[in-house]
Parts: sequence; C-alpha cells; structure tokens
Amino acid sequence: MNIKIIFPDNKEISFNEGISAAKALENWKKESLACTIAVKINNIPADLSSPIKGDSTIGLIDISSVEGLSILRHSISHVMAQAVQEIFPGAKVSIGPSIEDGFYYDFEYKEPFTMDDFPKIEKRMKKIVAADYPFVREEMPRAAAVKLFEERNENYKVELINDLPGDVQEVSIYKQGDYIDLCRGPHVPSTGMIKAFKLLSVAGAYWRGNENNKMLQRIYGTGFANENELADYLNLLEEAKKRDHRRLGRELDLFQINEEAGPGLVIFHPKGMLLRYLIEDWEKKEHLKRGYDMVMGPQILKVDLWKKSGHFDHYRDNMYFTEIDEQVYGIKPMNCLSHMLIYKSKIRSYRDLPLRYFELGTVHRHEKTGVLHGLMRVRQFTQDDAHILCTPQQLNSEIRAIADFVNYAMGIFGFEYEVELSTRPENSIGSDEDWELATTALENALQDNKISYEVNAGDGAFYGPKIDFKLKDALKRKWQCATIQCDFTLPERFDLSYIGADGEKHRPVMLHRVILGAIERFMGVLIEHYAGAFPVWLSPVQCVLLTVTDKHIPYAQTVYDKLIQAGIRCEKYFENEKLGYKIRQAQMQKVPYMLVIGDKEVEARSVAPRTRDGQNPGSLPVDEFIALLQEICEKKQ
Repeated sequence: MNIKIIFPDNKEISFNEGISAAKALENWKKESLACTIAVKINNIPADLSSPIKGDSTIGLIDISSVEGLSILRHSISHVMAQAVQEIFPGAKVSIGPSIEDGFYYDFEYKEPFTMDDFPKIEKRMKKIVAADYPFVREEMPRAAAVKLFEERNENYKVELINDLPGDVQEVSIYKQGDYIDLCRGPHVPSTGMIKAFKLLSVAGAYWRGNENNKMLQRIYGTGFANENELADYLNLLEEAKKRDHRRLGRELDLFQINEEAGPGLVIFHPKGMLLRYLIEDWEKKEHLKRGYDMVMGPQILKVDLWKKSGHFDHYRDNMYFTEIDEQVYGIKPMNCLSHMLIYKSKIRSYRDLPLRYFELGTVHRHEKTGVLHGLMRVRQFTQDDAHILCTPQQLNSEIRAIADFVNYAMGIFGFEYEVELSTRPENSIGSDEDWELATTALENALQDNKISYEVNAGDGAFYGPKIDFKLKDALKRKWQCATIQCDFTLPERFDLSYIGADGEKHRPVMLHRVILGAIERFMGVLIEHYAGAFPVWLSPVQCVLLTVTDKHIPYAQTVYDKLIQAGIRCEKYFENEKLGYKIRQAQMQKVPYMLVIGDKEVEARSVAPRTRDGQNPGSLPVDEFIALLQEICEKKQ
C-alpha cells in the first residue's frame, strides 16, 4: 500500500507503507540526515528508525535545536545508566530525564557515589559510545514488560508500569547493547552520535520526589552536539561558581542562612539590609508614581478564609498553620486575601476603579528542604505584591501598564527578559468562560504592546492564567521574577462588587502581579548578575576613605563627615596598615570608589578617587566628588 509523505519544503512523495523515517528522508534529501537525530511524524517526535504508517507530514529535529539537545541528553542519560550498572553490579535504575541544561539519572545502590567515581563512569561511557550501539525501540504488552523488569530486579521500572492508566496495554522499551530501559523515546539513532558530555555532580533525591519514599542517588551531567559547545558551557559553570550569591553573601557580609535558626530562613546583615532597603525604597516611590495605594495585611488569617479562597484545597501542602483560642489560622503564603477584604470594606463605584493595592508583604511557604537554595528558594520571603481591582473594560490598559512597569524596572537593573503566557492547569477553579476571558485579556494586552511570547500550556495558577517575565542575567541564565495573573474567580468567591453606571452591581476582575517578585530571590539574582560589584546607586558602601598614615586621619574624618551628611554611603579604612593592603581590601569588597587621603589631599583639601577597576580620574575637591556620585545615583548607574 502506498502512502504520501509531505516533507518540510512541502514536497510530496509516495512510498510503501512502513518505510522508516530515515529512508524517507534519504529519498527526499540525503544531506538532511547530516544533523537530524529524530523527526516529527504528524508533529509527534519519533526515532529516525520509526516506520511511517499512513499519509503523514514529516519534520526534522536538528541535534543543536532545543528539542534535539533534549533528545541527545536523554540518550546520554541511558548511556550513563548502562555504564553505572556495568561498573557497579546491583545498581538499580529509576528515572533519567533530560533537563534544561543537561540530564540526570536516579540510582539505588548500597554504597554512595562520589565525584571520584566520575572518571571511571565517563571512561565506560566513552567505550559504549565507541561501540556505536543502535538505540532499538521495541513495544511489548504491559504484562510482558512487568515480567521482563521483574526478572532484571528493576523494581522501580515495575512500579512505573503498574502505575500507568488501566487502558495502557503496551509499553515501549529501548535497548543499546545489553542495556534495556523503559522509555517513551525518541532517542538518537546510535550511541556513536554522542560526541560531548560531562558528569557534573551527585545528590540525594527521594523516589518520585516524595520524602516518605526511599532516598536515591542522582547523578547529574550535561551533553552537547560538539566539544566546543561543551567547553563553553563548562566555562560558564566556572564563572557561575565565582558569582554564586551564597559565597559572595559571606564574603561581602550581606546575609547568612543559619541552620541553628532554621533552613530557608534568611538573616540579613547591615550591608545586605541596606541593599534590600535601597531596592524597596526605589519600588515604593515607583509604585506611588503609578497610582498605587500602599496597604498591609496580617501574617495570619482564619483558616475559613483560606478555605473560601480555595488555597486550603489547592495549596495547603505549602502552608503553615497555627491554633489560637481553639481557632485554626493559616500563616499567609500570599497577600491577596487581605487586599480583597480592604476592597470589601465599603461600597465601591465604577468611578473608584481601578484600585491598585500594593504591599511589600512577607509570606511563608513550606518548601521541602531539598529544594532550598540560598536566597533563591526560601521559606520566608517578601513579595512586591499588588492586586488591581478593575472593570473588565479596564483590563487591557491595566495589563499593558504593568508590562510597561516591568520593562522599565528591568531596564533600571540591567536585565533582558523573555515572556511566557501560562494557561489553565488541570488543578484549577473557576468556569470555562472566565478562564477564556482571562486568557484572552492577557493575550490581547501582550499583542497590543507588541511583546513576543511563548505559550506555556497548563502552567497557570489554580485561579487564573498568567504572564511570566523571565529575566536573563549576565550569564544568560533565566530567572522567574515578574508575573501578571488574571483572576475572575476570587472576586466571585468573595462576592466583590461595584456599582456600575447603570446603578446595578457588577463583578470586578482582579489582577495579581509582582514586578521584581520575591525580594530575597531578586537580590540573589542581582548579586550573581553583578558578581557582587553593584552599580553605585545600589552599592551598600559607595566609597571608602583610605589614609596613607595616621597623621592624615583628622582631615579624612572631616571628609567622612561631609560625605555622610550628603547622603553618601562611606566607610573608613583608618587602621595602621599599608596603603596597598587597604586598597586590596576595598577591591575584595567590590566598593565602587576608594578615596586615598595623603599629604597632597590634605594640603589641597581634596580627595583622590580610584575606581574598583583601577581607574584614577585624578584629584577632586570634596564637593565635586559628592556632586559626581549624586549625579551617578540620579541616573541609576
């Protein structure tokens, strides 16, 4: 039986049914196979060896594309699992997916793996690659697959099969050499196509992410299409280590996370708190410029409110609870409930809208210990949270104004960003009609502002779709910070209303939004983005005074007093140490300006600024230096 296949250039060719994707491509354009590692048959990813049944369209998956890299890395994870089992008899495999920058595989083994094991694992992986084993897909009845993995003592694979929906009668497995794995695929055609990989780290991971399950060992790695791309990535990792905000937080004396106090709880030191104050002060002023009202709600609210909002049903695993006078309270993980109560405190008219409530609100969320990470993932944090209550007709202009605010803020802090529209998740509340209205409102605003975006299907909040702004730092890593969520549901649940021009009650719409997101997380991103060398306006210490000898201290003290009175953040390095030592100390603290005070400066009643990168602008009167710093700060430089 003949079938018709449409290729990427829309050329249509007839073949015998069952021809492999690779053979079809070879007949179309033989050179297309050079960088193609998999295909899309009717838009579904498949192996090059897959037979094509029925009339189809075929697309190419290039090895260097995002999708191609994911397939390549997943194939490398299979090779790593094979190598581990060959070197460590008795090791059991569980899952081994590709992730954003690489892959991992989780193992059960009697002894702990260490990074000292990596060279021999990588050596065995290279041997498997050199053997050029084909990745062979086979589909088998579910019961036969269970028996196969039981015989191989792979109980995790058996559990995965048994947990599949009842209507799944067949499963797919992949073989390379003597290794067999349960897998949907696709994979690269053979192990010989793998050219560049590196094992990176090992960590503990609960089976299926459940802390009640067995702790497994997770080996992380990465892979690329060629050695040059791998080398570039490994260099990036080294740079990331230098910029690690946890290390810089200690070295610059910004903050600590002390196990004695509790995991995921941040203690800010004076310099870190000053950095935080500067960010928050800027935010407050910018919100007031844009017509926001500042509000504040309590840290705990009765559990009945959390049930009414839907948080208790959909979010309680991430909440903390306490009991007072036999009444259960929820410690707030979000600020929206108090803001709705403020709105509901009196009758509202359409003339009052929009109302924009802004709160730098501290919230608590029960994050699992394994995901806590410095400032990036904590249990107590402060959000620059705002809730806008408006008419449906005002939605477009309000969403566009928020997007403009985000764009302005990212420019101030020096970030590029990408945008995603996240749609309705499976676990959601609200009507189909409201979700459609909310999603359309967000889409229209993005399009009206000419903002390009990707759709992230099913990743919205449980009460509404959202726009996520993912900023990119100096190393081009992406961080989720700003978001806009459109919510028809909570105003309905809390019976919020306004009196319209017709004199009747109408339901407002609520926009949940943050600009920087969690202040702690944003600070962590800032520290790594600038590698601790903050711009002058954000630097906790903008300049230091360095005396050459003790006799210069009296004049240096008068300069210090003048700088402090002018609002310049300054420190004194008056100790009896060599000037070179003091300069190195200031450079290690990444202070923007060092002011050397010696005989010439005392005589001229001036200062000699030196920048942290070694530039020396020359001697300046103190007032001119103050004016220079004030101008730089005014420009947010």
